[in-house]
Amino acid sequence: MNLSAKFPYISAGYNNTREWTRTATAVAPNGTLRVAWPAADGIHVTPLTSAGRRSGADTVVKGAKEVGGLVAHNDGFALLTRVPDTNKWKETAAALIRFKNGKQAFRTKLTGTASHDTAPLLDGQLTWNGTKYGAYFVVHGAGGFADGHYGDKLTYVGAGGGKLNGGWSWGCSHNEGIALHAETTGAFTSLCFDDWRSGLFVSTGIGAPDDAPVVQREQCWAGYCGGTFPGRTGDLVKSPTGRYATAFASRGAASARKNPADASGRGWTVTPRTSTHQVAVAFLKNRNTPAGKPVYLTGAKGTANVNVHVAPYGKDRLLVCWESLNNAKCANGTRAGTFTGTHLRLIDWTGRFQSADKVVQARITGDIAVLKDGTLTWAHAPVTPSYTTALTGSSPTATTLRIARLTP
Repeated sequence: MNLSAKFPYISAGYNNTREWTRTATAVAPNGTLRVAWPAADGIHVTPLTSAGRRSGADTVVKGAKEVGGLVAHNDGFALLTRVPDTNKWKETAAALIRFKNGKQAFRTKLTGTASHDTAPLLDGQLTWNGTKYGAYFVVHGAGGFADGHYGDKLTYVGAGGGKLNGGWSWGCSHNEGIALHAETTGAFTSLCFDDWRSGLFVSTGIGAPDDAPVVQREQCWAGYCGGTFPGRTGDLVKSPTGRYATAFASRGAASARKNPADASGRGWTVTPRTSTHQVAVAFLKNRNTPAGKPVYLTGAKGTANVNVHVAPYGKDRLLVCWESLNNAKCANGTRAGTFTGTHLRLIDWTGRFQSADKVVQARITGDIAVLKDGTLTWAHAPVTPSYTTALTGSSPTATTLRIARLTP
């Protein structure tokens, strides 16, 4: 797909580690698709047919700074993004923007002076259950009890753009990874990587207070948490029986203990089990309860694994994919190595292998759309990744996106 502007497809993460710039692919109820991607003039949202072909001109959300989540509707889309704002830090605000038939229907700011928060980055997720949106994202305190600190916020918004009850104003702190799944009733299911409590937690309905259920302990600090989800946004897949699965890059925990230097008694210190990031899959029994320990799919000492995704594959299996880096060097949250391919593996809902790895040169990046027939669709820049050095200059750009389809 040819683009109407340059797309900066690589971004600098923690310690300038190279990360794929997020794109989001979403499917509408009628089967058509939308792809959101950032450019210098704002966020572009491109309409596609169900077969993945461009079906019209881009809608450009002027001044928007980040793809924080995308919901496709038959008549347009809703985008979680960042927009200019006035506050003590001179930072952007989180906003939910709805377009109908090519025109903006509403623009609801989700942070501001009244709530003492800003959104200099989102690392967010946006979901829709047919009647309301759930927007989950990182916030920066701008006054009040959390002035200068980073946490997360979950806000529900109605179909007309009005804020609804529920969610929370301050949860995981700092949040190094977000996952969210819409539910027909009750709280949306959510996960967060919290660096203070050091690991992956279930935050569903509670904002991850001190007694949040632990999915996995990981070594965490501000800006980095064991590899986490790609781009600090995670996939959360629900089975027909009500179980959940998420996948992430993990160094595990050789030991985990409360940090004696933390006077609050809530901080944790984790010593990693491995020197490189391995692929882990974690399951939940329901929206609140972890189901045992995570299952590890890799274990080679000299290989690091990044850009981990999980998606439904047919009726009763999961597709887990990741990129492998040989001769890997990982230190202080930075990892580098030689790209050797994208691994695809099928597992069942207990983590048991259903296939050997298939290694391909294609990339699976950004948010993946799941069509009614089970086809997985995503958009990525058609370039070979390089993870050998940090990104210290400007982001490289592409003028095309490849629309990929994988049919079970």
